[in-house]
Amino acid sequence: MQKILAYPLTVVYFLFFGLALAIFHPIQWLCFNLFGYNAHKASVSILNLCLLRCTHFLGTTYKFNNPYKLPTDRPLIIVSNHQSMNDIPPIIWFMRKYHPKFVSKIELGKGIPSVSYNLRHGGSVLIDRKDSKQALVQIAKLGKYIEKHNRSAVIFPEGTRSRNGHPKSFQPTGLKILMKNAPSALIVPISINNSWKMLRYGKFPYGIGNHITFDIQKPIENKGEFNTLFEQVEESIKSGIHSPQ
Repeated sequence: MQKILAYPLTVVYFLFFGLALAIFHPIQWLCFNLFGYNAHKASVSILNLCLLRCTHFLGTTYKFNNPYKLPTDRPLIIVSNHQSMNDIPPIIWFMRKYHPKFVSKIELGKGIPSVSYNLRHGGSVLIDRKDSKQALVQIAKLGKYIEKHNRSAVIFPEGTRSRNGHPKSFQPTGLKILMKNAPSALIVPISINNSWKMLRYGKFPYGIGNHITFDIQKPIENKGEFNTLFEQVEESIKSGIHSPQ
């Protein structure tokens, strides 16, 4: 019964999702070209609030838990498990005052209204997974960018999303490069739960009635031996991931 109900609700969701992307694409262009970074960033934040609200048609609710006072006067490296593309709008919205930028696959850099424009012009980097040298250069570029501007880099070290909620093995290379190029950054682990349920039936229909949680774990200073820090980050994130039901 739930899956049957999901079909019409998903159609409504996609209509409003597509409308939001179409409306905000020219808004982003105007903000970026006429008013600069801050106006563009504000438009992106509001866009992602709208995208988050679109999922309410699917009965999706969110809880973003942050018991820590994170600094705004130094860069952050936000490290998280990855369960679906629905992880991204809440991070952009709830972490908006930290100016989150993403390591994204190069395919997302064209063809998607609003999304592609923001990835190309908002400070994020696009990596070619088939070209390791290009990917490493771009990740280093992002590290230098957040170090210079006191902004945040978001990285999903699993590489690809988990389709069933069980975290995959974390890959250290991207995080290591970010930490090397942003030595003053504070590492902020986030544990995401239940986002994978949005795609439990595949890309259509979407899952309905899900409660997605984001739990910020204790921040970690970028000091000491990398392998030890990496294990600490991975353990911290996975400790907050619930067993899929």
